[in-house]
Amino acid sequence: MCLIAWNWQPGGALPLLVLANRDEFYARPALALHAWTCGQVLAGKDAQAGGTWLGLGRGPSHQARFAAITNFREPTLGRSEAPTRGTLVPDFLQSDHSAADFVERLQTRAGAYNPFNLLLFDGNALLGFESHTGRTLALAPGIGAVSNAGFNTPWPKVRRLSQALHALVGVPHPNVAPDPEQLLDLLEHRTLAPDTDLPATGIPLERERALSPVFIQTPDYGTRASSVVLVRSGGAEILEKTFDAQGSTGQRRLGF
Repeated sequence: MCLIAWNWQPGGALPLLVLANRDEFYARPALALHAWTCGQVLAGKDAQAGGTWLGLGRGPSHQARFAAITNFREPTLGRSEAPTRGTLVPDFLQSDHSAADFVERLQTRAGAYNPFNLLLFDGNALLGFESHTGRTLALAPGIGAVSNAGFNTPWPKVRRLSQALHALVGVPHPNVAPDPEQLLDLLEHRTLAPDTDLPATGIPLERERALSPVFIQTPDYGTRASSVVLVRSGGAEILEKTFDAQGSTGQRRLGF
């Protein structure tokens, strides 16, 4: 997962609304959104290393749980022997731990993974965790976003998606979700950012430019899945649209 934006409105009829794009090499095999055999997880799946980038789960009290992960872009910190970060999402979704307890337990072993950002919702609290800093953030109500840097780092794609979400849902949140198709449309913005706005993350300028839009499309790498997650007071659902190098490959919608 490479870009996530959310509107967090605790106590409302729609406490959590999430938009997310997963960017990956087209050659890496993946399964589309489905119910996992455990029966308690709705997510896509990385068929190469296992795990997932985003999903919904149900805790012991049947409250909806949500988790998503992004890689932290720092080419010098990557290790080929590190375990896959994608297992952290289902680990949380299938656990009984609160978001705070899960992060506390994760702190001691986070360094075993390549750097990541983790977004967790346990039915009551929305937390962010940055492995590269060890920082845990209790996220404030309202709109926020994260990409492949720290939480709310104002990369062009983060600003663009946050502003588009704000314009659509308004503040305060009206407690009525916009049309999910409208939300998916926000995730297909393909305009490159100006070079003057690009971050410097240690990759060539041409690659930095290609990775700057909300929706990425290059010959070998791009946005593979766009997801809209709606967590309501009485249930939750994910709408996922998948892509390959030629374009859209389908759309699925599942919920609890």
